[in-house]
Amino acid sequence: TPPFGVHYTPSASEMTFCITVLKNDGNMSVVEFALILPLVLILVLGLVEVAIVARSEIQLIHAAREGARQAAVSPDTAQASAAVRKALGAAGPAARISVSRPAAIGQPAQVRVSVRHRIGAPILGGFTVDLAASASMRTER
Repeated sequence: TPPFGVHYTPSASEMTFCITVLKNDGNMSVVEFALILPLVLILVLGLVEVAIVARSEIQLIHAAREGARQAAVSPDTAQASAAVRKALGAAGPAARISVSRPAAIGQPAQVRVSVRHRIGAPILGGFTVDLAASASMRTER
């Protein structure tokens, strides 16, 4: 006896419909793919942006070292700033550079560089990140 005293027998057309829906898993795959694709794309864009920011940070550290090297061998701080801007390339004009070089030989010359990096992917908000680096080397001349 069926539970609760109710007995239902589906018709042949209802059974055919159920079997067709259960066998047609291709539609389910398409729906699942459509649901997961935006999440995967956002994840990939986020990873690419992290890599771009990391590359910019490494480039900034390199530029600070170039400026510190120039400040160590030349008493002209403008040459150190020019070396930093050259090493930064396209980001050079927007960089904030601070050079401190003591007059005494053997004392550390310091260069601080900061750049405001704009996140390129508009889906991630298009916000900016402040990147900074500093380097010091002993003066030689």
